[in-house]
Amino acid sequence: MPRISLIHAVPVAIDPVVETFQLEWPEAEVYSLLENSLPNDLHNTGKIDNAMIKRFKRLADYAADTGADGILFTCSAFGIAIEAAAAAHAPLPVLKPNEAMFEEAMSMGSRIGMIATFQPSIPSMAQEFDEMAAAARSLAKLETTCVPEAMTALLDGDTETHNRLVAGAVDQLADTDVLLLAQFSTAQAHAAVKVRYNKPILTSPGSAVRKLRKLLGS
Repeated sequence: MPRISLIHAVPVAIDPVVETFQLEWPEAEVYSLLENSLPNDLHNTGKIDNAMIKRFKRLADYAADTGADGILFTCSAFGIAIEAAAAAHAPLPVLKPNEAMFEEAMSMGSRIGMIATFQPSIPSMAQEFDEMAAAARSLAKLETTCVPEAMTALLDGDTETHNRLVAGAVDQLADTDVLLLAQFSTAQAHAAVKVRYNKPILTSPGSAVRKLRKLLGS
């Protein structure tokens, strides 16, 4: 039975990915590690510095020490730090939050829409997408919109408002070929978004679980 360590920066990311594992890969043993000082520290420093990178390496060290067969980070604003942690633990699968979702999206079309709820995550995600597209020689382009009010509602415990606000952003990306729900926490708006978007919709946890399962041969 594979053991998967999830590393979170916000509590609202936990339930969506755990529920996705239960639905799509119930055989996996899933454990969560929460370090919720990370978003505030990133906001204060304004960048991912060497100290932040070292913290991510230590988080991955801890997860590996528990016997993890795979590690999944769910915090989408920390791409460079997660890459460093992954490099330090190769060949153990260490996934960034959105890499699997981006891979799937590029196979579905060239106009990729993405709804985010955490503004600081967008630059690093857009850069990651562009780098992946270049490496794959894909012509896919990413179009983004952000609904920070949705994250505020979710942090206040108002899931209904969160989902409604995320779904309300669909019209801005109606002409795309596939739609991405950027944050792990945004996945819970999938049903509301599906009512307004009749093309493929991908979520970070859904794509990540599928990739980890494939990598670990389960």
